[in-house]
Amino acid sequence: MNFDPHVFRNCLSRFATGITVVTCVDKEGVPHGMTVNSFNSVSLDPPLILFSLARDARSIGLFENADSYAVNVLAQDQMEVSQKFSIAGEEKWRDTQWSTGEHGAPILAGTMATFECRPYSTADGGDHIIFIGRVEQCTQIEDANPLLYFSGQYAKLAAG
Repeated sequence: MNFDPHVFRNCLSRFATGITVVTCVDKEGVPHGMTVNSFNSVSLDPPLILFSLARDARSIGLFENADSYAVNVLAQDQMEVSQKFSIAGEEKWRDTQWSTGEHGAPILAGTMATFECRPYSTADGGDHIIFIGRVEQCTQIEDANPLLYFSGQYAKLAAG
């Protein structure tokens, strides 16, 4: 039996995920960020999270060398932010409201939750690198719904 990577990818798309923007600054203090939906909690003690980036991602070296990074969990009304940070280039920061977090990483305004992290470890994830971060601080907005991704498109929680 042959393994079909197209079927594998389609099967993975059947798992609804939240959408995040991971952010860091380079050695000159220039902000960088990209849309990521491969985000998970790892441990409560110590507080660890993970996300993965494709090995060929343009920003991967920035995250490998970052002193800190943030995972910004997008709210339902932030589809434009998700789309903007899914393309390469510095222009994504134009007209984006953000502040510098306590540990130096960019924090996007209006997100559902933010995890400010120090690098803990990385792991081989095939065509991706898995970044495990130790959460130094986290914040949340109580009254917001998540931006979701399901079957190759944005989705919303159904009322119920």
